[in-house]
Amino acid sequence: MKKFLQIAMMAVLVFAATATASAQKFGYVNSAEILAELPAMKAAESNLEGLQKQLQKKGQAMVQNFETDYRALQEKAQAGELTPKAQQEEATKLETRQKEIAAFEQQMVADLQKKRAELLEPIYKSVNDAIAAVAKEKGYQFIFDQQVLLFGEETADVSADVKTKLGL
Repeated sequence: MKKFLQIAMMAVLVFAATATASAQKFGYVNSAEILAELPAMKAAESNLEGLQKQLQKKGQAMVQNFETDYRALQEKAQAGELTPKAQQEEATKLETRQKEIAAFEQQMVADLQKKRAELLEPIYKSVNDAIAAVAKEKGYQFIFDQQVLLFGEETADVSADVKTKLGL
């Protein structure tokens, strides 16, 4: 029985030593701060703003032309310059243009989303690659984003290492 107790005690000590030796290392980064400091991110945001303004300007011009033509049609109809059939034809044309404006707005949103993904995907990839490289170099098994972290010691913050890896 004494021998069994000694073996059991040794097994517990070996298990505890193994668990301690293979302790996992955790870190975290502030990805929002890193992204905000990247020149590529600033350029992408500027590019997106320019595209958005350009598309909005085109959409506003379409709406203004529509409103002008709508008012002109109302004035002609009130003045009795149009027959009921001509009024109906003009109203149908305006409805078609209104649908075109709505389709343009939907396409504008889709184009902006596509351009955003196109511009930001390589930036996100470079940040993720830098995080993975830091994790491998420093022996981290897990790196979390600070935005979803409830608690973290400052010594586990690897944001500065990632910034260095990115050349910031």
